[in-house]
Amino acid sequence: MEGGDGITALFRDRADAGKRLADKLSPLRDQAPVVLALPRGGVAVAVEIARRLHAPLGLVLVRKLGAPYQPELAIGAIASCGAGGNAAIETVINANVGLPLSDSWLEEETHRQLKELERRRTTYLAGRRQPSIAGRTVILVDDGIATGATMLAALRAVRKEGPKALVLAIPVAPADSLAAFTETADSIICLETPAFFMSIGTFYRDFRQLDDSDVIDLLDAAGQGTTGFP
Repeated sequence: MEGGDGITALFRDRADAGKRLADKLSPLRDQAPVVLALPRGGVAVAVEIARRLHAPLGLVLVRKLGAPYQPELAIGAIASCGAGGNAAIETVINANVGLPLSDSWLEEETHRQLKELERRRTTYLAGRRQPSIAGRTVILVDDGIATGATMLAALRAVRKEGPKALVLAIPVAPADSLAAFTETADSIICLETPAFFMSIGTFYRDFRQLDDSDVIDLLDAAGQGTTGFP
């Protein structure tokens, strides 16, 4: 099967990737883990893992920080883990971006993206409690990693919440990106590390973009098929 750019796809869709990751993670089931997903695409992967491991599913909210006049160029990322005003916030700045960044601009961009994080928190988690992760084995999931700034911010935000063990689980990533996470994650499960890496979507046959309603539907399904949000 072929992916988005004619490259041989490694996964049918995010659900397929999640089921295959769940197979690798099944030894953790006896540890009563918590599964945390990065919306939006990571939720579709994580729900399959949570279902197989009978684990609660929660979210780590992330947003990239766009460069001045080039919002699609990520100069860093922010992540939020936890509930509301008690959420742990972590900011990562890419030192290799090569652009002059003033403190005032960075403060404004961070404030703008924090507002979007709070909108998503309200939208996705209305009526749901985030699972407690202190002292527990936590599995952090996304649908893939490219540059890694958002994942690094997410890992650091989760670490602030005091998990017993922090496992990074991803379907696909360039091998050289994984090295950045070895000091923050206790272990890394990555199914595929292609030598030729263009974008995450090229390795999926179906990589349609998810919207807020898709995330809510997946969380609803997780609440019915796993232990929910204890």
